[in-house]
Amino acid sequence: MKLVTVAEMRAIEEEANQKGVSFAMMIERAGKGVANYIQLYFGSDQNKVVTALVGNGNNGGDALVALELLAKSGWRVQAFLAKEREAPLIKRVKDIGGSIIIYSDKGSKKTLTEWLLESHVLIDGLLGTGFELPMRDPYKSILDLVRQSNGKFKVAAIDCPSGINCDSGETSVDCLFADLTVCLQAVKIGLLSFPAYQYLGQLEIVDLELPENLEAELKVKREVATPECVRKLLPKRPLQAHKGTFGTAMIIAGSINYTGAAYLSGMAAYRIGAGLVKMAVPGPIYSALAGNFSEATWLLLPHDMGVIQAESAGLIQKNLDKVTALLLGPGWGLEDTTKEFLERLLIGKSSSQKKRSGIGFVMMDKEEEVNKASLLPPIVIDADGLKLLSKITNWQKILPDNSILTPHPGEMAVMTDLNLKDIQANRMMIALEFSQKWGHIVVLKGALTIVAAPDGRLTIIPVAHPALARAGSGDVLAGLITGLLAQGIKPYEAATAGVWIHAQAGIEASERIGHPASVIAGDLLGSIAGVLARLG
Repeated sequence: MKLVTVAEMRAIEEEANQKGVSFAMMIERAGKGVANYIQLYFGSDQNKVVTALVGNGNNGGDALVALELLAKSGWRVQAFLAKEREAPLIKRVKDIGGSIIIYSDKGSKKTLTEWLLESHVLIDGLLGTGFELPMRDPYKSILDLVRQSNGKFKVAAIDCPSGINCDSGETSVDCLFADLTVCLQAVKIGLLSFPAYQYLGQLEIVDLELPENLEAELKVKREVATPECVRKLLPKRPLQAHKGTFGTAMIIAGSINYTGAAYLSGMAAYRIGAGLVKMAVPGPIYSALAGNFSEATWLLLPHDMGVIQAESAGLIQKNLDKVTALLLGPGWGLEDTTKEFLERLLIGKSSSQKKRSGIGFVMMDKEEEVNKASLLPPIVIDADGLKLLSKITNWQKILPDNSILTPHPGEMAVMTDLNLKDIQANRMMIALEFSQKWGHIVVLKGALTIVAAPDGRLTIIPVAHPALARAGSGDVLAGLITGLLAQGIKPYEAATAGVWIHAQAGIEASERIGHPASVIAGDLLGSIAGVLARLG
């Protein structure tokens, strides 16, 4: 689903109009879609009452068409007009028995208050996507009346709740909180930012059935992740498959202080369908993990007081056979020896080491210099790995092309030297700018996580949920992306699918447990299967 600016949407509609889908046809299709969603969400019982706030724009027309269709389904319909508008759609509502009143009519305020008290649903078709602050009358007065009402109605907004700047996400204090927002054809970019997002309620899309391959639409490289797009990204599971069919994920994770990060990321890679998960961990944490993770195979790494030591790079390089994706960083800590390990691994060089036989550890009995070209599989770098990466000179150039970087805003601040507040205020722009500058996929985590690619593509996952605000949640996400990457999904697509599935797992875990405050990262693992089952 496209994510567009207001100007981009106008260009799309204008081109569609020129190619045979008129503005009048768009209004009819929009109104039908709105009516269908209202009945889906708020019931299709007879004798329900719906009131619409109708502005002079196209979304006011959409509201009138929706009223006509709801009246045909047995609803009692009422339209409150901010100003007089052209007659045809008004006449259609009147002809089907609907009530009409205009703000300027005598007694209109009292009438609106009475209507709201008996209404089950309020359609917000007052102001559209072209709104800019500040809010002015009569719209401000109308919205004041609605907020002061004691009605128990649900609010269904057309395209956006009235009072939102659909480019910037700025929101008037007069804006109504919607229970349902029905976007038309595409989501407007400002809606998926704060504070606007918290006003939307459930977000749904009406397909206006515009002509295919509109140039104005093809130019837009921003998307909103949907179940349909994620379903298409997931690999098939053929009956004749074996574990090699679904790849091998190597998870290089953990330290003496952060044992759980290794388990969460490794198990997530399995839960998303990787054929084999190979855990490369510092030796001292093996015993804590192995008893709880019998499905993994293990590579024990040289350590320095329980953290990954620089000399581990050579061992990793010798054990990459059949590895199809590599995760670096969860639970590492920030010690210099681990930073040196990362650098050696990426450039394909290990310092002089004494080779000895041994199980798990690199044990040496003679000097040997390893200096060979790095042939690393696709890489995901997360957590402490990102902070250590930022300390390596020209790190952008030594990573394999289109590696996946998964910073939360704090880590993004470390990597970019930008202020945290500025990053959060410009999340989409920052993610895309640095993805293009670095040449790698950037997953900027947080509420409304963003996936950006160097070629200009950007996908936003339309979920902000407190169940995901937990230590270890990012480790699960990193494992999901790595598991998908191991199965052969391309990096950008693996990142997009992984983030969407992770977000849905958080929602499902919250519903299963009963409250988002009680969800822990491990609960997400138990919800992944349910998310996949719904995708089919």
